[in-house]
Amino acid sequence: MPGQPQLYSTPEPAAQQAASDGGEPAKSNEAGNHAEPGNEPGKRTAPVWLQRLSLFVLVLFCVYLGVLVMILPWWTRIWDRNEFILARPWLAAILHNGAVRGMVSGLGLLDIWIGISEAVHYRDYRG
Repeated sequence: MPGQPQLYSTPEPAAQQAASDGGEPAKSNEAGNHAEPGNEPGKRTAPVWLQRLSLFVLVLFCVYLGVLVMILPWWTRIWDRNEFILARPWLAAILHNGAVRGMVSGLGLLDIWIGISEAVHYRDYRG
């Protein structure tokens, strides 16, 4: 569509010709042709700003969900007086146990850890 911005750069003419012929692009030793083993002409990576935005959304989601899952078992108004749990006595007996609450809170801590780990080990992929 003409009114939308282009997210990916246009492929090189050699890659376009190879795609139309169905064959491999011609490889030459020119200075402009960088033939690297992991850089196939059909593969394109997302722009750096989009990679960083998706990382930000992932980390925000993981930390928010982790805090929620970590806090909810100890919030008595939500956990102890829940109509869904109170309607099932066998489930209430299990979920009101302190060890189960601790395990659910541990899952929340694990989710926070995953979000922070993703942020710390992030690398830009430039194509």
